[in-house]
Amino acid sequence: MNIDEAKTYAAQNTLNRNFAPGRLSGKITVVTGGAQGFGAGIAEYLYNEGASVLIADLPFQKDTAEKLINDKLGDRAAFCPCDVSEEESVKNAVCFCVEKFGGLDLFISNAGIAKAGDISTLDTEVFERIAKINYKGFYLCAKYASIIMKAQNEANGELWGDIVQINSKSGIVGSKANFAYSSSKFAGIGLTQSLALELAQYRIKVNAVCPGNYYDGPLWSDPEKGLFVQYLNAGKVPGAKTVDDVKAFYLAKQPINNRGCLPSDVAKAVIYCVEQQFETGQAVPVTGGQVMLA
Repeated sequence: MNIDEAKTYAAQNTLNRNFAPGRLSGKITVVTGGAQGFGAGIAEYLYNEGASVLIADLPFQKDTAEKLINDKLGDRAAFCPCDVSEEESVKNAVCFCVEKFGGLDLFISNAGIAKAGDISTLDTEVFERIAKINYKGFYLCAKYASIIMKAQNEANGELWGDIVQINSKSGIVGSKANFAYSSSKFAGIGLTQSLALELAQYRIKVNAVCPGNYYDGPLWSDPEKGLFVQYLNAGKVPGAKTVDDVKAFYLAKQPINNRGCLPSDVAKAVIYCVEQQFETGQAVPVTGGQVMLA
């Protein structure tokens, strides 16, 4: 199925949804980077709220994604290989979703990478790769998701579409020795606001959810490449001599519960974005009070 065929098929199937029980009953959803970390937790939460969920992740994550589907999800879930930095890959994932489930109502642009380092030492290639995945990837996801959502709205003017970027607290405030990641997330907020204005006429809402730190996920806790190790090596935390010192420093930043952000916290914010029909172009912080908007 190509993108034109997917548009036609989705438009013809706007009333053909799997209405499982839950707050997202009938919603067809894509979660990029959905095989592990925040993505996996979000996919599970949304599935349990009645959504049909396509986990779109890199090909080597297939076994991890299928284990998640078999162990915690079910028939309303599927896996599709997807590299968000490659246009054809994103287009194919969107078409696969339409072919598998009949349409697309909610696109969660979650896939992303981070690499700490200061401006004098971080390689230009690393900077460009972070921007390619975190910023260009979001653009590609929004581009092809909106094509399907527009077609559905033209066929059924009562139907809403939602595009949600899983951004970061580092998209709201700067991050020392983490400028490449932070700037890519700031760019994502600009794209969110601009697309929200552009797509509102089609009843497509575009929002960002900006989580705090998920300390138990691989982004932070991987013993070789995780941010705890990266921040220790980059000298981001003054006086820190061990990974535990870095973790204690960050845990102290949340005034609520002295814990990190969990996938369920983020998923609840995603559901808010979907259910709230009078809000678009927002960056919703979910940081336990670590970052507060003025």
